[in-house]
Amino acid sequence: MKNSRHTRILEIIGDYVIETQDDLIEKLRESGYPVTQATVSRDIKQLGLIKTATKNGGYKYTVARSDNSSNENKLKNIMRETVVNAQDAQNIIVVKTFAGMANAAAAALDALAGEAVIGSIAGDDTIFIVVRNAEDATEFTNFIREIIGR
Repeated sequence: MKNSRHTRILEIIGDYVIETQDDLIEKLRESGYPVTQATVSRDIKQLGLIKTATKNGGYKYTVARSDNSSNENKLKNIMRETVVNAQDAQNIIVVKTFAGMANAAAAALDALAGEAVIGSIAGDDTIFIVVRNAEDATEFTNFIREIIGR
């Protein structure tokens, strides 16, 4: 349940501007997760979420880019739970996920990505990642496959 909830949290912060824990609690409850404030507070800490400035002067939760190995392990677990396959073509990587999981996987990938990744776009079950060149694409695809055990 916790991995599923963590995945949903990453999807929510990817899809919506979540400014407060109350906003996140509301979205989680709408998604069928009967959470308490204490649970959400722990989840935020475990996922390493931080607040970043929005264009309108407010703040929203985002995934922190961190070298913290505990956070990295959690992000890799999200990848293992959501990603089905990864394939590269030239400087593009296509990542297939379970239905509805692409945003969570993309958030985890973005947090794990190195400098070779230029950007990514997530749909419902597919992520497109653009890297600098074909060599970087092969290397990053192998990194994804290693994480997911394929």
